Amino acid sequence: MPRLAAFPKCYMDQLCVERSMTLFEWIDIASTLGVEGLELYPGFFASLEPDYLAQVRGRLRHHGLVVPMYCYSPDFTRLDAEGRAAEVAGVCRAIDLLASFESPSPRTCRVLSGQRRPEVPLDQGLQWAREGILACLEHAERRGVVLAIENHYKDNYWRYPELAQHLDAFARLALSIDSPWFGVNYDPSNAILAGDDPLEVLAAVRHRVVSMHASDRYILPGHSLEELRGIEDSVGYAAILRHGEVGCGMNDYEAIFTQLAAVGFDGWISLEDGMNGVEEMRRSLDFLRTMVARHFPARP
Repeated sequence: MPRLAAFPKCYMDQLCVERSMTLFEWIDIASTLGVEGLELYPGFFASLEPDYLAQVRGRLRHHGLVVPMYCYSPDFTRLDAEGRAAEVAGVCRAIDLLASFESPSPRTCRVLSGQRRPEVPLDQGLQWAREGILACLEHAERRGVVLAIENHYKDNYWRYPELAQHLDAFARLALSIDSPWFGVNYDPSNAILAGDDPLEVLAAVRHRVVSMHASDRYILPGHSLEELRGIEDSVGYAAILRHGEVGCGMNDYEAIFTQLAAVGFDGWISLEDGMNGVEEMRRSLDFLRTMVARHFPARP
């Protein structure tokens, strides 16, 4: 049966930029949400020194939380070979970090294709991304971590959107790698932003889905998806885009969970909630628990 984790989308800047919230504070908040796991992100860590990481593990253990997912953002479309090699090394370090935390299998490290740089042709970028992922797989297997390519919009701190944002490119990349240590992290909201039908995206890759981001999206009043798709060179998420309460936005979660149940999905579902605080996260998690109970009845 799928299990629930949480990712603090609403606190990204506080954790990663302003440093007005510590990872320990987020762990304490998350411990009140009734989830089993947390999905972590590189910017959450104030240090990678052993003593600090031991303190993080201790706080997680104190609250009975595990770390089944790591949200990493490799940029495999960098123009120079040395830069792309550095991205491979970064993924391997992310794998090691994830493996150092307590978690039952499967545990997944999110990977991406890279930024959609205007000077990089699609075919070339997909080739670089595939080569980068393949270069990490042996290390992933050795550490017991599954790499999960996400149908993605844009890392919070990137300039350009995802190279493999659209279904045709994403499916080409996701289905070109056949390994038990590689799969898909499915995000239905990102499909909407790509102009794709989230259910068509899921149908194309559902047998490869190993984890999921549960989110809902909306565009601020007076704006449109077409306007959003035209904003390509601003750093991070466009100002007109918002995450919202799961189950109240654009996604058909009944249909999504029906597809996942049909293929026996048994991975982690990480809540990526909106910008309106902890109470909204609680409502979103209540909705997800209802969906899991309805579509994945407990085994005898």
